[in-house]
Amino acid sequence: MSTPVLPSLSVAAGLPREVDVLVVGLAESGLQGLPEEVEAAYQRKLGTGVAELAASVGAKASAGSTRTLPAVDGGPRLVVTGLGEGEPDTEDLRRAAGASTAYLGALAEEGGPLRAALAFGTSSVDELQAVAEGALLGVYRYAPVSGKPAPAPAVTAVTVLHTGATATVDGEDVTTAAPTVAAAVLTAREWVNIPPNLLYPETLAEEVRALVKDSKISYEVLDGPALVKGGYGGLLAVGGGSSRPPRLVRLSYRPKGATRHLALVGKGITFDSGGLSLKPGDSMYTMKCDMAGAAAVLAATHAIAKLGLPVQVTAYGALAENLPSDTAYRPSDVLTIYGGTTVENGNSDAEGRLVMADALARANEDHPDLVVDVATLTGACMVALGDRTAGLMATDDETADLVLDAAEAAGEDFWQLPIPRETRGKLDSKVADLKSTGSDRFGGALVAAAFLREFVKTGTPWAHLDIAGPAFLDGKPYGYVSAGGTGVGVRTLIALARAMSR
Repeated sequence: MSTPVLPSLSVAAGLPREVDVLVVGLAESGLQGLPEEVEAAYQRKLGTGVAELAASVGAKASAGSTRTLPAVDGGPRLVVTGLGEGEPDTEDLRRAAGASTAYLGALAEEGGPLRAALAFGTSSVDELQAVAEGALLGVYRYAPVSGKPAPAPAVTAVTVLHTGATATVDGEDVTTAAPTVAAAVLTAREWVNIPPNLLYPETLAEEVRALVKDSKISYEVLDGPALVKGGYGGLLAVGGGSSRPPRLVRLSYRPKGATRHLALVGKGITFDSGGLSLKPGDSMYTMKCDMAGAAAVLAATHAIAKLGLPVQVTAYGALAENLPSDTAYRPSDVLTIYGGTTVENGNSDAEGRLVMADALARANEDHPDLVVDVATLTGACMVALGDRTAGLMATDDETADLVLDAAEAAGEDFWQLPIPRETRGKLDSKVADLKSTGSDRFGGALVAAAFLREFVKTGTPWAHLDIAGPAFLDGKPYGYVSAGGTGVGVRTLIALARAMSR
């Protein structure tokens, strides 16, 4: 993997001398954070203020709007970017910062790498963190597999102008916290974007090993023989059709002073053809993204440890490749999940819940205070919530609220869905303990969640995050989100760990 390179990050009260471009935020109430000396220079040189000049070239407060103004008196070029309608919140600032640095990539192609300063009028540490994260995330573009040299970074340095009295998050300087979070998101994006002939269970497990080797995280991986010995029937069945066998990756972070324990489980289907229940060809093309849940869980765990958050984390990546062959598992097969529960397979394209069942059942033995799983699990969730909002289902509203609060703090969109009492009945089987799919096509996301819940120990708080919609952007980039893998879920998991550590 070519590790994403982040620009250097600094925070300053005033405009540094070594800056090529100054980005200023434009809200409906006017320009935010414009340094007085820059306004004075434009008045002196051009006889007009920055706001008037920006308006004359069509600058708007709408999100995604950008306009470039010429440099004056040897100062930096000026980019005016819209912060969105109304009073901008932290997510508006994050998106505007990301849109700005993405836009600077095009400017850099014309004249080489740039050093940028962002003036969005931030005064709180939450605003500062949001702008810093957005700016760092916005520069990312997946480097194509090529024999040509990788392009030079478009933005090499970012300075965020900040008027607040503090620049620390839970005692951690933003110049450390924001790059750590951004690096985790970009790692998840990078893994999702790697072509599936290059990233499969074995190589993804090695990517994770390389990521955590110098951290305070212990690493364990179970391969084919170990999975057979342990009785991981879901992983073995789903991965049985591929010549590249499955893996179960387990990470453990146990800091001193931790009083709470968070278990994370991620779906890691490195490519999903649907198995014998073959997908239509067009639906297969983006299925390298079906390991986005595992990518989020494993990358977030590394960031949590790097930040030194005092919460114990145990993370599982259930990795398999779902392909059709003479060794593939079949609809109507009965599988024995880790721990002994038997499952009648209803559809070989409902494979994610089977590998997740193994990992969830194993996570019970860690005795966590909270279990959160992350998966690109169902198209039904996309039908319900679209492609930018993820679904959340939980054992209880208190657990759901804890995760939703973390998502709000992180700026990620989740929406709580129910698991109605009658849903479990749809999973009844005549030949096994339960069936993997429902008895009809209704409420598919809810049925999948009900299935997963069967493998969480009774009494353990649990939340299921179905990220099928927002995990992969097969369209035009927006804000800090680039095309391809988005890294959704990473920031929410980090924010959740931060909340549990307080």
